Amino acid sequence: MSLKAWRDIATPHKDVQKGLFKQAEFAADITQVATGTAPEEYQDAEKFFSRTYITEGMRLLLISVAQRLSGNGGDPVIQLQTAFGGGKTHTMLAVYHLASRKTSTDKLQGISPILDEAGIHELPHARVAVIDGINMAPSQQSVKKQGQKVTTLWGELAWQLLGDEGLALVKESHEQGTSPGKQVLVDLLQRAAPCVVLVDELLAYIRQFELGKSYSAGTYDSNISFIQALTEAMKAVPNAILLASLPESELEVGGTMGQQTLTALEKYFGRVESVWKPVATEEAFEIVRRRLFEYAGDPAEIEGISRQFSDFYRQYAVQFPNETQSNEYFERLCRSYPIHPEVFDRLYEDWSTLDKFQRTRGVLQYMAFVIHKLWESGNRDALIMPGSLPLEDSHVRDKSIHYLPGGWQPVIEREIDGPRSAAQTLDNEVALFGGVHAARRAARTIFLGSAASSSTQAARGIKQERILLGAVQPGQSIGIFEDVLKRLRDRLHYLYSEQDRFWFDTKPNLRKEMESRKQNIHERDALIPLLKDRTTRLMGRQHHFAGIHVFTQSGDVPDEYGIGPRLVVLPTEFAYSRTESNQAFQAAQDILRNRGEQPRQKQNRLIFLAADFDVVSRLKDQGRTYLAWKSIVEDIENGSLNHDMTHLRQAKQSRDAADSSLSQLIRETYKWLMAPVEEFVKGKPTLEWEVVQVSTTTPNLVDTIENKLREEEWLIYEWSPIFLRNILNQWYFKDGVTEVSALKVWQDCCHYLYLPRLVNDQVFKNAMNQGVASEDFFGYASGKEGDTYLGFTFGQGSIGGLDGEALIIEREAAKAYRDKLAADAAQRARELADRNTDNSSGQSDEGVRGGGSDVGGSGIAHPMGAGESVGSSAGPEAASTNIAKKQFYGTVSLDPVKAKMDFATVVDEIVEQFTLRTGVEVKISVEIEATSSDGFDEALQRTIKENCNVLKFSSSEFEGE
Repeated sequence: MSLKAWRDIATPHKDVQKGLFKQAEFAADITQVATGTAPEEYQDAEKFFSRTYITEGMRLLLISVAQRLSGNGGDPVIQLQTAFGGGKTHTMLAVYHLASRKTSTDKLQGISPILDEAGIHELPHARVAVIDGINMAPSQQSVKKQGQKVTTLWGELAWQLLGDEGLALVKESHEQGTSPGKQVLVDLLQRAAPCVVLVDELLAYIRQFELGKSYSAGTYDSNISFIQALTEAMKAVPNAILLASLPESELEVGGTMGQQTLTALEKYFGRVESVWKPVATEEAFEIVRRRLFEYAGDPAEIEGISRQFSDFYRQYAVQFPNETQSNEYFERLCRSYPIHPEVFDRLYEDWSTLDKFQRTRGVLQYMAFVIHKLWESGNRDALIMPGSLPLEDSHVRDKSIHYLPGGWQPVIEREIDGPRSAAQTLDNEVALFGGVHAARRAARTIFLGSAASSSTQAARGIKQERILLGAVQPGQSIGIFEDVLKRLRDRLHYLYSEQDRFWFDTKPNLRKEMESRKQNIHERDALIPLLKDRTTRLMGRQHHFAGIHVFTQSGDVPDEYGIGPRLVVLPTEFAYSRTESNQAFQAAQDILRNRGEQPRQKQNRLIFLAADFDVVSRLKDQGRTYLAWKSIVEDIENGSLNHDMTHLRQAKQSRDAADSSLSQLIRETYKWLMAPVEEFVKGKPTLEWEVVQVSTTTPNLVDTIENKLREEEWLIYEWSPIFLRNILNQWYFKDGVTEVSALKVWQDCCHYLYLPRLVNDQVFKNAMNQGVASEDFFGYASGKEGDTYLGFTFGQGSIGGLDGEALIIEREAAKAYRDKLAADAAQRARELADRNTDNSSGQSDEGVRGGGSDVGGSGIAHPMGAGESVGSSAGPEAASTNIAKKQFYGTVSLDPVKAKMDFATVVDEIVEQFTLRTGVEVKISVEIEATSSDGFDEALQRTIKENCNVLKFSSSEFEGE
């Protein structure tokens, strides 16, 4: 069931529809014009209006004046405390010229439309009296042209309106310095009507009277009594009007006497009707409906609308106040229709506490303005809610702030409602908000629920549940309004929030201070260091990179093989964009090709992370926001910024929120991984960039980067020997070359961008180990002497090390060498068998064990016979008894200077003799003993121990003696 608009069901009274309730505030100094001494552009009415822009506030005031002078309604007394764009002088001059004009209204530019809107065909001429408090003094008299002497306010008023006739009416009161009664003033105004009384700087005049002292102009009390009687008399004369200006600022008010006088004057100027007896909120429903609505609507339709609201509140019970869940609230909705009960609750519970707000009359007058504007603008809300208040209308706005302390008008115009307000700007920016006017409705509701509150209250503001109650209609998404509250809190300068309460104040919150500081944050000295630090912290320390270099110059990025590649995070000014002109590529290329002034060698060890160009501005803005809030918190805590605990809590909450948002924005910003590669074009390597986006929602950024590098195969963690063999065949084993330095191949992979990018040398070693374990790929040697490979491995075993001596041998060459070694071994075995046969009668059984022979000397080439151990002699006893030898033990001393080569010889000549036979288990242990008369320093001891641990020594100790 769709919601019908209130205007389709209820009908306001005609006077409400037409907007007969008027309110305006104005002030001006017009003495020169009244005395005929002003410049021509101000003195001449036609020229004045031709040069005057009639603002909306001035237009409404002139309508009220025209209606009053024509006897068709309008305000009898208008108090002017603010200017409406044209200034108080222009406004009061406009009234003066309109009433006392010496030409027809059609010659006054801009006046005809105003009279048409007021429904006046012919505006009568009126007498005008101008009372200027600055030009009068309590102890001075004014002598007129005919010699009349005037000393009092009422005497001046009577003379200006009726001359001698007027002075005669107030003669007795004028001579005695006492205020004339109300009836005398009514008689005076009726004779002078239609008439306008313009009073300027009244406070400046009356505050000169000392209490208890009598002057020729009367006493303080008699002048105050005159003002009271005059305002009441104006009400009694339908075509007489009084405009008076009162100061708004404390500076204009003056001292204690000025404040006392202002309070008294505001009381009488603001009171144009007698005060009604306060009534209960429930009674007000019917009072307001009867006074403002001609027809409230069909009971069945009212009940249907109210039921939809009630069901909506019950469906989302958690988001709304508890009282909305009862049937009683449904009945309240019915009784208050078409006005939402929350409007009455806020006006009667909050606004009625204001001194100038009269409960029922105040509600009637206020709602009359609201309903008139809503009716006029075609409002389609289902109920008139707090979120419906048309505060963008100057008349409604002025009526709203009339009861509040000064300073609220700019708050409403800049933040709450109106074409230039922050709330409307937010609605325009976000389609979801604008579709339901979420920002404006929420801001209006907060204003109605908090503007009347006091800073002395224990809990200020209005709860979020009541904001939703006053803003959301059935069928609308509550989440939209919850979201818009967060946006308003982060954007508005006069909106405060604490926990779930929100309130507006005329005192700017710390956001304005934050915005000011934000503009002064130096990018190079403050912002960039912050982003560098936060990005570095976000990367963490658990990763496979040799280093992560955030915003680092090329000269400070090491050019090393390292334990892993290096991730270079480019500064924000070198962001990545999908457009052709890309600053990130050029900045990355400068670091890739150079280390400072020197060419970079290990180019294939670098990977780059770049910011997203479209997000950088938001990141910088968020960084400035965080720094601003951080400095505010620090200044409040150390006392250099004078704010209360509420502001401190707000600042801390804002700082923490900005901190969290900054971390998230860094993730959203740094999402482009860039890897350099080289493709050969016409035989020359050409630099290209591969770019991929990383996820911004994963919990760990550096893990996400490493996973993406692994996924894209830009960084190789596991390498098959087949790929290594292909690289060798493509780049090294050609033109007759059958061997290459293993270290060179690894280092070339670190140098050249057309080779694979390995995580570290262990990946390279693993590929070599897997390769030499098979006969399908390549062979390995730990060194080479002449034509002999030292530590040769092919088809089994593992590599020895990765140093300058280590070689990778092409597969066919390794196979041929392996076959040659096998043939040589077979030949030695045959020779040994023959020798054993010849010497079987004369040799004794002697083992190598304990021989301690020098491996580097002669006598190491002892061919093996089948089933015999190297170093054993087949003596006569052994031959005769034919006992098989099943174990071999051998020790040998090696020259430490050439131990590497000697050990390779031991492996070739001894160990391989065993390993080439099936069923032979070989165990090798290495015993190292080093002695120094001077002792070993701590650095050497630490290095040896660490290396022993890495090499998995079963025991290793340093001893004192």
